[in-house]
Amino acid sequence: MLMEENKPLAPLTTFGIGGRARWFVEAQTEADVVEAAEWAQNRGVPLFVLGGGSNVLIADSGFDGLVLHVALRGIEESDSGDHMVVFRVEAGENWDAFVERAVKENCAGIECLAGIPGTVGGTPVQNVGAYGQEVAAVIGCVRAFDTREHRMVEFGAGECGFGYRRSRFNREDKGRFIVTRVCYQLARAGEPLIQYPDLQRMFPDGGRPALAEVAAAVREVRHGKGMLLVAGEPDCRSAGSFFRNPIVTEDQVDRIGFAAGRKPPQFPAGVDGRVKIPAAWLIEQAGFAKGHAMGAAGISSRHTLALVNRGGATASEVLALAAQIRERVEKRFGIALQPEPELIGF
Repeated sequence: MLMEENKPLAPLTTFGIGGRARWFVEAQTEADVVEAAEWAQNRGVPLFVLGGGSNVLIADSGFDGLVLHVALRGIEESDSGDHMVVFRVEAGENWDAFVERAVKENCAGIECLAGIPGTVGGTPVQNVGAYGQEVAAVIGCVRAFDTREHRMVEFGAGECGFGYRRSRFNREDKGRFIVTRVCYQLARAGEPLIQYPDLQRMFPDGGRPALAEVAAAVREVRHGKGMLLVAGEPDCRSAGSFFRNPIVTEDQVDRIGFAAGRKPPQFPAGVDGRVKIPAAWLIEQAGFAKGHAMGAAGISSRHTLALVNRGGATASEVLALAAQIRERVEKRFGIALQPEPELIGF
């Protein structure tokens, strides 16, 4: 296990923001994961697990502990019958590259999750989802190191506590498990999902596009919203969606509509008849426009849900802008927006 000290973390994040790690280890095997976790525990040192750096905002002061960068690589594939294919994917694999491979092999279930940055290990933690799909629907099992019991464990999908942008790994067991491998069960020659209006507009004839066409369309939509990482584009220096779409009751929908003077857009949430309201819509109705700036931090010129580093922004500037947005949305609509990226070192 090679350990570095005072490692700059900003280059390892999509925000490009943050200070240094007091200690840093890149784990390429499960043995590295175990050794690093036990090193930190034996010394009483805080531990943070870093994947692709796409869903974090790191403090300007950095992280006064050990950052464990999970870099395990490898994909195993096998048929499980009934036209299902199991992919056993190591946690350090690039997520979008895995989506591309699955689509090329005509395996359905994650085509609408194309273009999402980060690594495989983060997908069960956040229950990554977009355009009507969530990984919870295709995850068969999650392998992880249990830092409390000091052993490798495996969880079936039903044991992961999946919900909207949540799992046991970022809620009740946050910090306990380090994901090392995820198994996905995908349908060979399955039907692509075209549920969201953005995609339906791109396939208006109601035909059956190929999985690769749907994935390409998703990437195009994400690019148009500044949610696709493209080198040199300033709107891409972000952590993607900075706020979760709130899940609300019918009464709250009515109150929001009354305050806005029109009915808000809404989507089924699959939770006790409640619905999701787009956080971007609430932000716009609260008076924030695309391209709004506060110092070197700002709102994307393409999508109001993404906060961006306009060049040289600090974490403090990003949080100040986020606080301003939250305050105004809550004051007008009574909805407290929840940040989606993990805040590290604050």
